[in-house]
Amino acid sequence: MTSPTFQPIPPRPAPVRTEGALAWCKINLFSGWQTTLGTLIVGGVLLALLPRLVQWALIDAVWVADYQACHDASGACWGVVREKFRFILFGRYPFDEHWRALICTVMLLALIMASCTRAFWKPWLGALWAVVLVVYFTLMRGGVLGLERVETDLWSGLPLTILLASLSMVMAFPIALFIALGRSSAMPAIRSLCTVYVELIRGVPLISVLFMASFMFPLLMPQGFNIDVLIRVLAGITLFAAAYMAEVIRGGLQAIPKGQIEAAATLGLSYWQTQRKIVLPQALAMVVPGIMNNFISTFKDTSLVAIVSLYELTGAMGMAMNSDANWRPFRIEGYLFIALIYFVFCYSMSRYSQWIEAQVNKSKLR
Repeated sequence: MTSPTFQPIPPRPAPVRTEGALAWCKINLFSGWQTTLGTLIVGGVLLALLPRLVQWALIDAVWVADYQACHDASGACWGVVREKFRFILFGRYPFDEHWRALICTVMLLALIMASCTRAFWKPWLGALWAVVLVVYFTLMRGGVLGLERVETDLWSGLPLTILLASLSMVMAFPIALFIALGRSSAMPAIRSLCTVYVELIRGVPLISVLFMASFMFPLLMPQGFNIDVLIRVLAGITLFAAAYMAEVIRGGLQAIPKGQIEAAATLGLSYWQTQRKIVLPQALAMVVPGIMNNFISTFKDTSLVAIVSLYELTGAMGMAMNSDANWRPFRIEGYLFIALIYFVFCYSMSRYSQWIEAQVNKSKLR
């Protein structure tokens, strides 16, 4: 009997490098002939347009606040941003009181950043929100401590945008949570009521909701009773955002296996204990991208409040351009400026969402 001959194993190919700029380009830009063709087409278009864009935006641009120089130049007029900077950021708020709007904006942004930091996730964070909001409204409205009184219809620009976006997000989340649980409830009355609310709100655009809150709602109130337009608009945006967020959360609830809920019932946990300790932590972790997408959409949708004469960042920029005929031809530079502001905020929220996802993935690996 002959012994089996030795058969060497052929060498395996070296592992593909997945880190570094060259590896990223190979994977994302040149992974196949379709991807390579698309990369070449898009790259060719960019190479054709980029020199003209650089020429217009940087080389031939005017950076000084001189409208005559801007009219004579062939490039962009960034001097309009320098000239109308405060008007774009603070709108109709009294010029001499802009320091109050600046303090309120910085204070609210600092609170939002603190709320997104794990070290500040303490029981006193809710109380901190209440204190900051009281100080915010006191400074912005005035009428006390020797401060000039400023009505809410004069609040505009970046402070109004951040206020509407942050408060609507904070208030919409618990509403959306209960609506999502209600739509998943076994009680027909609650489930039907929540379904009607979601379908009714999602069936109309936000402009209609703002119009109803601003113009139709006061007609339903008793004579002599009026609610501030800012509160009505804030309520409209909150209810609108809650309807969309509720569907996102409901998707996460449906992804939880029923076996876990049955196991919790076997252990004697109540409905709310099951939701708080088992269902909601997993469901919310699954839908972090959807929730953050809803937050970003709400932040951008605040630009629609101009329809009810509340001029946030976009509306304030429009007023700044329309109020001065000398600078009116350069509104595109103004729109690019506020587009940069929106991009910074939206990109920051997107990056924070990715950080949350990374933290959730770490917990799954344990």
